[in-house]
This record gives sequence, structure tokens and C-alpha cells, in this order.
Amino acid sequence: MAARARLTHLGRRGEARMVDVSDKAVTERVAVAEGRVTMKPATLDLVLRGDAKKGDVLGAARIAGVMAAKKTAELIPLCHPLAITKVEVEITPEHDRSGLDVRATVKLAGKTGVEMEALTAVAVACLTIYDMVKAVERGMRIEGIRLIEKRGGKSGRFLASKAPRA
Repeated sequence: MAARARLTHLGRRGEARMVDVSDKAVTERVAVAEGRVTMKPATLDLVLRGDAKKGDVLGAARIAGVMAAKKTAELIPLCHPLAITKVEVEITPEHDRSGLDVRATVKLAGKTGVEMEALTAVAVACLTIYDMVKAVERGMRIEGIRLIEKRGGKSGRFLASKAPRA
């Protein structure tokens, strides 16, 4: 097996381990992730009007995403605790597909990437939207959570191909 194809979180005997990043260079690292919550048009309208019983759905979801990015190392067992310098969560209504697009950007200057922090921010923001509106619609779908861009570090830049529109 090529060294590049090995799973970095497994030791020689197959045991789970946290990767040693102490010899890596400090570089600026950025990750962008996206996801979506699809819902009925009436549910989307309720959210956008601000009429959800639990309050400001979009504001709560943005804050939840930021908080989740900061707590990623506590949620994902082998992630490094990081001193992230930026977390931005954007939520955009998508009327054509009846839902909310969620995008998170995470940044730091460090020895390891922030992909997991961006993905966690999106996942928790989507879950928060679901939680705050589930009394109105339990059939909402959380979908398409993926890394769309990563910059920095030895592996350089990754840019995902365009996702097909559902």
C-alpha cells in the first residue's frame, strides 16, 4: 500500500491514535464545508418570517455552528484541539429547492487542518434548524454535508467538484 493511501489515524498494529503533528510547519489553513436542510415551502416561509415557536432559527443555527466548530475535538475522538481564528456560518434560503443551504468557513494558523471543524459546524447548524422547526415538519431532510474546499498544509489545496442540483 502506498504511503499516501494509508489511514493516518491507525498505528502499525491497526490501533486508533491521534496523529503526531509536532514536526509539521505552521501554515494558514482554511476549510469550507456545506450542507442543506430541505423542507416544505410553507416551513421555509415560516422560518424566513421568523415565526418559529422556538425563536430565531437562523440566528440560533449560526451560533450553534460556531460553537460546534470550537468543540470539535471534544466530539470527534482523534481530532486535535485547535486555536481556530475564524468560524463563519452562512445560511442561505434556497426557494427553488425549498430549503436552507448552510456553509461554514473555518480558519487558523497551525500544524493541522480544520476540515473536521468546518464539517462539524455545518452538521450542527443543520441539526439546530431541524430541532427548532421539527414541531412543524418532521420530514425535513439534512443532506449533502461535504467538504468543498481546503487550503494549506503539505497537501495543498483541495476543491470539490460541483455537486449536482437535486
